[in-house]
Amino acid sequence: MLFAVRMDVDLPRDLDPEVRADTIAREKEYSQRLQRKGKWPHIWRIAGQYSNLSIFDVEDNGELHDVLWGLPLFEYMTVTITPLAAHPSDIALLAGR
Repeated sequence: MLFAVRMDVDLPRDLDPEVRADTIAREKEYSQRLQRKGKWPHIWRIAGQYSNLSIFDVEDNGELHDVLWGLPLFEYMTVTITPLAAHPSDIALLAGR
């Protein structure tokens, strides 16, 4: 199943700098591991914001839930999830991919 996920990060300004750096480093490692596995095939920065728009390719809602809750930055995020379905006018779909 494909999901579009917007993640807006709001780190506390008074967060200890070492905790901040460690959390961001763990987030990067975790997200890149998911990208290599094909679970997180697309990630785009939203210009001018500490936000991204990502596409996740997971088995079901439960797997997406587990993936998102595993994000080290999750407690500092507002997350919006949109399930995706193939569009009948997609030329790749029409060509049989």
